[in-house]
Amino acid sequence: MTAEPTLKPERPFFSSGPTAKHKGWSATNLKTESLGRSHRSALGKSRLKYAIDLSKEMLGVPEDYLVGIMPASDTGALECAMWTMLSPDRPATVAAWESFGNVWIQDAVKQLKLPKLTTLDADYGEIPDLASIPQDNDVVFTWNGTTSGAKIPNTDWLAPGREGVTINDATSAVFAMEMDWPKLDATTYSWQKVMGSEAQHGMLILSPKAVQRIEEYDPAWPLPKLFRLKKGGKINEGIFRGETINTPSMLATEDYIEALEWAQALGGRKALIEKSEANARVVLDWIEATPWLRNMVSNPAQRTNTGVCFVFQGEWFDSLSDEDKANVPKKVVKLLEDRGVGYDFNGYRDAPPSLRIWCGATVEQEDLERLLPWIEWAYVQVKAG
Repeated sequence: MTAEPTLKPERPFFSSGPTAKHKGWSATNLKTESLGRSHRSALGKSRLKYAIDLSKEMLGVPEDYLVGIMPASDTGALECAMWTMLSPDRPATVAAWESFGNVWIQDAVKQLKLPKLTTLDADYGEIPDLASIPQDNDVVFTWNGTTSGAKIPNTDWLAPGREGVTINDATSAVFAMEMDWPKLDATTYSWQKVMGSEAQHGMLILSPKAVQRIEEYDPAWPLPKLFRLKKGGKINEGIFRGETINTPSMLATEDYIEALEWAQALGGRKALIEKSEANARVVLDWIEATPWLRNMVSNPAQRTNTGVCFVFQGEWFDSLSDEDKANVPKKVVKLLEDRGVGYDFNGYRDAPPSLRIWCGATVEQEDLERLLPWIEWAYVQVKAG
């Protein structure tokens, strides 16, 4: 039997969302002057605008793009973009290769019922042929598959100046991967992913082309108040100055601001990306060196540097029933959770039986290095019965 490791991660938080708070985080570090105040007060609006402005600066968003805070996390922001920009009169393609991308397919098919819709999908760990998408099509895609660990390696399949608008779900990619802003018209993300902030709010980033589409197009379907971006036929720019559509949590906002300021002190976006890539390399190299594991993503160029997903393989595992295969990662996670070694790193419920370790910049490399021997130990315990 493999000996039980002695060193445990100091911060055993490896969830893919909400992700770990950064090292040194404390609720006592949050500014509280805005709490108990109206979000419409001068102070409330200034803090919301500061979160927007700092996000825009940190992400390198072009000056003429708009950035706004939306309700309902990344889902609310992405569905707002779909509901206000996609049209029955225009061809559209929704591409998916994991659970959340397939939600956007279902939205387009069952909710918007777009008659000129093409859907592209692929199994977990694969990416469909994005180059087959016509350049005049509107397109919805997920930059990084949060539940599969498959990311787009580049944006070569998007032509500069293409006719269609591009809607990009980047929730587990921004702050960990560079965005090709000139090719992106609506980009969304949530605070609780790469920044490790509190959930609930999402961000919507619009190009001038997206703004033009929104202003010129009035959807035939009813728009909930939470999706109404226009006022008097023009984009409501107040939304992108901190005048949110609904009441935001100022506590969550202050937590997001604290994370942004931490990231800025770390060295900004480039430092976050470098740290995430270094973290992921630790896990990726370990998977390659472990014969009873394989990365869920077969193409190295498409492997994420945030939520790394991997599955079991080998004679023993392959001999198990489907039910017993599904229980292997659950048992591994339970053993380590019970010992305070690692939390919430089981694969997504709709994914193949797997483990998923978050490698974003709020996780420390040393904690990852300490976790991996424990997974090896737990696997031996599960295999031994």
